[in-house]
Amino acid sequence: MRLAIFFLFLLISLLPVGLAFAQPSEGVTSVDQEFDDDFDQEFADDFLEEDDTPLISDPLEALNRRIFWFNDKLYVYLLKPVARVYRVVPRPARKSVGNFFANLSSPVRIFNSAFQLKFGDAGRESSRFFVNSLIGLGGLIDVADHYGKIPEKDEDFGQTLGFYHVGQGPYLILPFLGPSSLRDAGGLVVDMSLDPFTNYLTRNMSLLEKAELKAARAVNYLSLDDDSYEKIKRDALDPYLFMRAAYAQYRVAKVAQ
Repeated sequence: MRLAIFFLFLLISLLPVGLAFAQPSEGVTSVDQEFDDDFDQEFADDFLEEDDTPLISDPLEALNRRIFWFNDKLYVYLLKPVARVYRVVPRPARKSVGNFFANLSSPVRIFNSAFQLKFGDAGRESSRFFVNSLIGLGGLIDVADHYGKIPEKDEDFGQTLGFYHVGQGPYLILPFLGPSSLRDAGGLVVDMSLDPFTNYLTRNMSLLEKAELKAARAVNYLSLDDDSYEKIKRDALDPYLFMRAAYAQYRVAKVAQ
C-alpha cells in the first residue's frame, strides 16, 4: 500500500514536468524508440513468410509452449487491461516514468559497453546518466537525447557473451519475462547484479513490495506500447513460431551492432 501511494505521488508530481517537456510532433523519446525498434512492423513482416529452418534450437518446445500460453493469458487478462486503464495518465507523464527507470539501468549499459571494449559507447552512456540525473531531474527527462542528441545504446550481458562468440543456446520462454535463450537468461542474472534498481534501491523492500514495483514498471512500459503483441497475434499463423524467429533474429542483430 505504501508503495502504491508513493508511485501515485510520483506520477502526480512529475506530470507538469512531462507536459512541459513533451513535444510529440518532434521525433520520439528513447522510450518510444525502444518500442519502435523492438516491434517495428516492417521488421515483423519479414517473419510472416513460411520458413521451415529455425533460427534457434528449441528442444524444449513443448514446455516453452506451455509457458508461452501462461504468459499470453497473463498479458491478455491482467497486464494489458491494467495498462489500458493506466493510459488515463497523460502520455508525457508515463514517458517520464519510463525515462526514470531507463536512467536507473544506465550502469548495466555502461558496464556491458566497456566489457565489449566499446569505450566510446560507455563514455556516451556515462554522459547520458550524468546529464539526465542532474539536469533531467533524476532521469525523468531524457535531456541527453532531446537536446544533446546522445541516444541510448542498449547493451546487456547476453550481448556481451555474444560479442565473445558465445552461442545463443536453446530457446527459452521465461515465466513473466517472455522470450529468451540459455545465453540471454544467464546474462540476465549478471545484469540484475549490475542494476542499482534491483540491487540497491529495493534491498530494504519486502518481496511483495519488490513485486509491486516491478509490476508498476511493466504496466507503465506496456501502456506506452501500441498493441504490438496484438498485431503479432492477428497477423501470424503461429504466434509462438513468429516470436521465436523474431527474437532470434533480433538478438543476432543486437550482437552485431
